[in-house]
Formats: sequence, structure tokens, C-alpha cells
Amino acid sequence: MLKAVIVDGSAIARGLLNTVLTDGGYEVVAQTHTGQLGYGLAIKHRPQIVCIAREQVEDGSRVVEELRIHLPKALIFMVSGTLDAPTIQASLARGVHGFIVKPFKADAVLKTIRNTVIAFVKKQQGGAGNPG
Repeated sequence: MLKAVIVDGSAIARGLLNTVLTDGGYEVVAQTHTGQLGYGLAIKHRPQIVCIAREQVEDGSRVVEELRIHLPKALIFMVSGTLDAPTIQASLARGVHGFIVKPFKADAVLKTIRNTVIAFVKKQQGGAGNPG
């Protein structure tokens, strides 16, 4: 079972996403409202999935970059109600792997995570077999 940490300033959004992930077979090991606390919880629990609200990604901290350094195999999903091309490009450049759109639709959230996990695993397997 893959472990997840949820970081979102909205308690309602955290609760809804927690339900979607738990019902989808993921283990939500921690959730919090700030990027800094989320980073600490991620380091403690070492989840495979981190769902972090856009506000925490763009608050001036380097939470995504720090997660990528210290948990390189964790998949980072940015959660937002609004996404445009520049935001997506900037987020991907920072190390975000995928995007979860609010309001949550359970099937769409789970499909996004599943497809990203599959692509990441394939990329890892492909890279492992090719020397330098």
C-alpha cells in the first residue's frame, strides 16, 4: 500500500482528499496545513505520494525542491482549483510530477495518481537497464 501525505491550508480539502485516497487504497500517514510542516511530516513518514496545495508550492519556500532532494522517489502532486499552462510548466520545472484539480472527482484523482505512478515506475525501470 502506497503511503501519502496531504498538505493543504483547507481542512475541508484535506478531509475530502483523505477520503478519496483512503477509499482508493492509499494509506494517508499524515496531513497538515503548511508546506514547512508537510515537509517535516514527509521526512518522518517517507511517503511515496505527497499531495501539496498550490499555495504551499508557491509561498516562496522551496518545499518541492527540498522534497525532491530528500525524497527523490516520492511523487509530488500539486493540488489546485486553477491551473494554466505557465503554472503547470513552472511547477513541472520545480519537480512536481502531476496535478490534482479541485473540486475533487474521486475517479479523476485516482486515475491521475495511478497513471503517474505507472509512468514513474516505467521510467525508473527503463533508466536502470541503460548504462551511462
